[in-house]
Amino acid sequence: MKFSDSEKKRLKTKYGTWAIVTGASSGIGLELAELLAEAGLNLVINSRHVDRLREVEKKLKAHYPIKVIVVDADVSESGGIDKIIQSAKELNVGLLVASAGYGTSGLFINTSIHAEINMLRVNCEALLYLTHHYAQLFANQKRGGIILMSSMVAFQGVPYSANYAATKAYVQTLAEAISEELKPFGVDVLAAAPGPVESGFAQRSNMKMNMSLTPAQVGVPILKALGRRTTVLPGLLTKILVYSLMTAPRWGKTKIMGKVMGGFTEHQRK
Repeated sequence: MKFSDSEKKRLKTKYGTWAIVTGASSGIGLELAELLAEAGLNLVINSRHVDRLREVEKKLKAHYPIKVIVVDADVSESGGIDKIIQSAKELNVGLLVASAGYGTSGLFINTSIHAEINMLRVNCEALLYLTHHYAQLFANQKRGGIILMSSMVAFQGVPYSANYAATKAYVQTLAEAISEELKPFGVDVLAAAPGPVESGFAQRSNMKMNMSLTPAQVGVPILKALGRRTTVLPGLLTKILVYSLMTAPRWGKTKIMGKVMGGFTEHQRK
């Protein structure tokens, strides 16, 4: 999808001059950071991987006349979240993109409880902390935008990815609710709920996905939806997968998603 000049101007006018992007070293977070840079927003970019962040910083500064602040921090730790907030304390931040996250997969009883709890901290607790902080800030300044990374798995239980889907259900319902609460304050909230995307996600979650989107296919639809709707299903594949399940009862969706995820994780059970 084309990223038009009018859309770039809208984003900068409504949410500039600074944006924070977590999980910005790869995948959807990196794609959104690059698009926001193209729109002329200065960036605070975060991930655990400082070397990758430095590469992203170098690339963005070489292509766009913007400022970039690198914050290498693990958002599963409270000190990491505080580091992001402190780094942006004196900046005119108008947009938060909470893209940091990861998944686990396989039979729930075979997973590491420590990995599952850490995923909760990254996907939910860190997102909650940052969202609450910047929602207050944006409400006080009567402008701002928040993008929360949901998923197509957020709309039903998903066997073989039970806790990950549950974390995304949390993100989805939080976004839907605070979107209504923050409208009177001039703050836009968007839940971005893509289907499977090619990134480091599949490798870290130990899945073998036979169909997926690229980050480039979902970035522009996400930014175009901000301020216009509460949830976006970016990419044709996402729409096909979600709409095909719409007529099924919730228990039926769970069974179908179990078969899909079972195919992605079958190699773990051999």
